[in-house]
Amino acid sequence: MKNLIELHQHEKEVSAVNLFKGELGTTTAIQLERNGTLKEHITKTPALLLCVSGFVTYEDETEQEIKLESGDYVNITPNVKHWLYASVKSQLILLK
Repeated sequence: MKNLIELHQHEKEVSAVNLFKGELGTTTAIQLERNGTLKEHITKTPALLLCVSGFVTYEDETEQEIKLESGDYVNITPNVKHWLYASVKSQLILLK
């Protein structure tokens, strides 16, 4: 059995690892350490961000602020600047 935590280097504030690449999309495992920030960025395609564990705040340029904890998810709109902040060490899955 494999575990998401094993994919990441524990010293990094933010770690993103390609978990799966299919014909129609990709899945990325993201780990944010406590107080870690995934800086402002955009996606060119629709995406879904799923919080597997921890507590993360998703914010975007439309002033949307969504708190995510285990099992919560948010749909990410293409071409909208967004960023993440983790209050505790967190594991996320990004589907594009």
